[in-house]
Amino acid sequence: MKPDATITRRAADCDVMLLLEGTFPYVSGGVSSWVNQLIRGFPQIRFGICFIGSRRDDYGEPKYAMPDNVVHFEAHFLHERHAAPPVLPQAGDVAAYAQMDALHQQLRAPVRATAPQGDISASLYALLPLMQDGGALDEASFLYSQLSWQSIAENYRTYCTDPSFVDYFWTVRIMHAPVWTLARVARQLIPARAYHSISTGYAGFLGALLTQQTGRPLILSEHGIYTKERKIDLFQSEWIRDNRGVFEKDASQLSYFRDLWIRFFEALGRMCYEAAADIVALYETNRLRQVSDGALAGRTRNIPNGIDLPRFSALRALRPATPPPVLCLIGRVVPIKDVKTFIRAMRTVVNLMPEAEGWIAGPEDEDPDYAEECHSIAEGLDLQDRIKFLGFQKIDALMPQIGLVVLSSISEALPLVLLEGFAAGVPAVATDVGSCRQLIHGLDEDDQALGVAGAIVGIAQPQALARAAVELLTDMVRWHAAQAAGIARVERYYTQDQMFAEYRRLYDKSLQQADQSAGPAATCPMHSAAVKKSH
Repeated sequence: MKPDATITRRAADCDVMLLLEGTFPYVSGGVSSWVNQLIRGFPQIRFGICFIGSRRDDYGEPKYAMPDNVVHFEAHFLHERHAAPPVLPQAGDVAAYAQMDALHQQLRAPVRATAPQGDISASLYALLPLMQDGGALDEASFLYSQLSWQSIAENYRTYCTDPSFVDYFWTVRIMHAPVWTLARVARQLIPARAYHSISTGYAGFLGALLTQQTGRPLILSEHGIYTKERKIDLFQSEWIRDNRGVFEKDASQLSYFRDLWIRFFEALGRMCYEAAADIVALYETNRLRQVSDGALAGRTRNIPNGIDLPRFSALRALRPATPPPVLCLIGRVVPIKDVKTFIRAMRTVVNLMPEAEGWIAGPEDEDPDYAEECHSIAEGLDLQDRIKFLGFQKIDALMPQIGLVVLSSISEALPLVLLEGFAAGVPAVATDVGSCRQLIHGLDEDDQALGVAGAIVGIAQPQALARAAVELLTDMVRWHAAQAAGIARVERYYTQDQMFAEYRRLYDKSLQQADQSAGPAATCPMHSAAVKKSH
């Protein structure tokens, strides 16, 4: 095992191997909370976890206690320094590099709904044996062979619009280095009857490798669309070079290297979509986005998040008779949550409601520079007495103390925090991203008839956010109507029971397929009990 791996629980095999990139158990909230919820919702299924991260130092101690039914846990850090293969001159295998170039050409082709499925997976599968140590396309060949150099140089001449070959060369190397690590992880990972990736990206690519290697089914669940979120990250990244002169730059065009990274993650996504037997989105807009990005429509479905209704509905009895003038943003202090807009909105809120407070309840360790900027903005707006940075908080303790849940994010999927707030009796003001409009206004005619559970505002509009919040907090008739609508909506459409029932069907289907393909000897006797008892 390479030194970039950590194994804290070890088993000979498992039922479902979860493939997690940058989430549970090291990052709190959001997707991690959902993973924790899912594992605990199926206590008789033996889960394994393969965590994919960047560098070990980017993560602290686990934020979640590991459930007892996680029988295997291993973590791999793709950008951790490790010893490179010995430098040995080699020519490279002509046939192997021709196969690799053919796969690249397939991935460059536009996505078409009518395109044959299986071609990319077949090409990838054919390359897997060649990527093993000592194979014709192993890491040493990629790093040192003459054909690898020629392939990179030819692609630069044919496709690159940036003048720097040096930057292109190192970008390609950095971009592809994790591929060999993931191929090695796939070969060494313990057997599983089914795989479940919670994103495309590196974890989804690992899922594609594993299902091609073992023939066992792969489930893909996307909370946000990975490629969309990586585009947002890449737009904001300062480490990506742009060597165009000031007079050459067109603000409407991405730099070549940003575009190259985007296309790389799109390619990983296509390979995962093609390999997955079942592809889950949280809501219809994202499902359609998956189809446009290469997923077969017949494999896609929507399974919205669900919350533990009895747990959160019990918090309503703890609420005061009058809603507290407290606006609470519950989430990580990171750019994608646009905490700065919330802080700027609070300046207007406090001007109109001097007694109002803004609480920011979420960890600040993921992007310390951004968190420091948020503190500075609060101080610059003379809000240090009206805004409280609370760090990570237990949501059960927060909900009875606040009057509104606020999301100022620039990207969301189907945020659990809105559902939890509704169940606890707290309306919301949110930006018009992801499924937030659906959650607040309702999806179809029957859902919309339940009423409006708060307000929707545009992205990065602090004045609009402030006005919407103040209007709700100062109009008790409207606030109580929003509270009633939120409670009715979550009770009808977004319960944990409904979500577990859908995933129970998916797990049942995948595990039965695995057992049938492997033969009677491979059938695990606990599976039927797991499906009956897990919820």
